[in-house]
Amino acid sequence: MGRWRPPAARSSAYITPAGFAVLQQELKDLWLRRRDVVTALAAAAAEGDRSENAEYIYRKKELGGLDYRIRYLQKRLPVLNVVRDTPRGDAVYFGATVEVCDDAGDTHSYRIVGPDEADGKTSSISMDSPIARALLAKRVDDEIAVRIGDKTTALTVLSIRYEAQS
Repeated sequence: MGRWRPPAARSSAYITPAGFAVLQQELKDLWLRRRDVVTALAAAAAEGDRSENAEYIYRKKELGGLDYRIRYLQKRLPVLNVVRDTPRGDAVYFGATVEVCDDAGDTHSYRIVGPDEADGKTSSISMDSPIARALLAKRVDDEIAVRIGDKTTALTVLSIRYEAQS
């Protein structure tokens, strides 16, 4: 039996249309991948002794991981709210791309999205993150203080832009 962990905090159920399409495509791809894994698993099981069959053990673990992700997506997709409207005005809201300057003079660009499509590689941050929560409803030239762990960073909003939603 594993160590008990408290349940994770519920994440926001908002997503952009592009992010929703990506998750739907991932679910379709997982079903196709699952079909191939089941075929390979059946072939490995036919080889005989399953207790020492590395291919069989590997495919069982892979199938478990696929099933876990499929189950998650099947539960998550119906509860997501797709935000199709682009906000009007000059404040930071969901879907905004915000350019900020920190106290060291470095500029950073963040796109505020739902937690299901947050990606550090593309600078897309979850609306539940400390930086995004501090930025919400701010305007150009507003200064904010973001506390992450033991460190507090001051940020100044340089620009706000919205991409057209499809």
